[in-house]
Amino acid sequence: MSSDIVNAESDQLTDGLPGGLPEGDGPDSAFALHRGGKMAVRATVPVRNADDLSLAYTPGVARVCAAIAEQPELVHDYTWKSQVVAVVTDGSAVLGLGDIGPEASLPVMEGKAILFKQFAGVDAVPIALDCRDPDELVETVARMAPSFGGINLEDIAAPRCFEIERKLQDRLDIPVFHDDQHGTAVVTLAALRNAVRLTGRRMADLRVVISGAGAAGAAIAKILRGAGAGEILVCDRKGIVSQDRSDLTPAKRELAGLTNPRGLTGPLATAMKGADVFVGVSGGTVPEETVATMAPDAFIFAMANPDPEIRPEIARKYAAVVATGRSDFPNQINNVLAFPGIFAGALQVRASQISEGMKLAAAEALAAVVEDELSPSLVIPSPFDERVAPAVAAAVAATARAEGLARR
Repeated sequence: MSSDIVNAESDQLTDGLPGGLPEGDGPDSAFALHRGGKMAVRATVPVRNADDLSLAYTPGVARVCAAIAEQPELVHDYTWKSQVVAVVTDGSAVLGLGDIGPEASLPVMEGKAILFKQFAGVDAVPIALDCRDPDELVETVARMAPSFGGINLEDIAAPRCFEIERKLQDRLDIPVFHDDQHGTAVVTLAALRNAVRLTGRRMADLRVVISGAGAAGAAIAKILRGAGAGEILVCDRKGIVSQDRSDLTPAKRELAGLTNPRGLTGPLATAMKGADVFVGVSGGTVPEETVATMAPDAFIFAMANPDPEIRPEIARKYAAVVATGRSDFPNQINNVLAFPGIFAGALQVRASQISEGMKLAAAEALAAVVEDELSPSLVIPSPFDERVAPAVAAAVAATARAEGLARR
């Protein structure tokens, strides 16, 4: 039987808000909205009488089960498998809250699930796992995988998120996508492509500095390299990631091999001198005197939430295009622009994976949505632009077919 994930109606709150918080508008109303959760499951077929019951359940369901046992590919036609994604976390890197555990992560996972449905019509189920060992988590997800058409990994701390994603991709024949990495990277590339178009530059001429060498920073570096960005420098808390550093994790060592072709060393301030692009996925604050050393008419994407690494009012003094991760400033770099459409396209063609080519195609399609409307305050669509998910899905599906990854 197929089901849809839908918003649950909020219960009327009368008492019991945490810390005695009052009802009403503003931040406290978040508790009212979340009471009882943000999701429910509803049937898509009626069960009104004995005849309905005999079709939806026994004995009719047995015929469908037997057919699938004989021809396993029929599971895609006669269950919801091909339209449902598992949103999986261990609660170790939730939003800006850090390691708060699986139970505390559930409101975020529910939110992710309803965004899948709202923006792309994709059903999603939040799954918070109480395990931290990468192999244990991989084994758990792999055992659940027959129920799902795709796996969206969410809010899993680096560096183990890299290992978990890689092992699941190797083991499963369905899309596995760590959104904190690749969703952020796709939207960042789309915005950068349009900033380049707007200002008449070339991607190959850009000198890019990425502040943050975690999951998002590493993925952004890789996708920008694949898109032909000129020089890419990644900085962590200790400065520029370079091959001569002895303190690098395996993931950062790989990153050093893909970036920093001149072998530069030093702090973030050294990297930013003359840089054309700043991409912030780290938090903290970049001093204005450092921002002032960037190349004229730079692009500043300061995406830390709630406090951008470079405040927009400062960034606009030096940059031609400014973007943040916030909805109250222009050019919001928001993962919801990417993951619903990417999964919708992959599920549509029953793709076996989400390739680098599919991510690049998603970024190009996302950028193209507003390429005829470009301005300094519009280099990326709004999350509520109804053109976004269909455009991204179509590009992802077409690329999967072209790369031989589609199974229908």
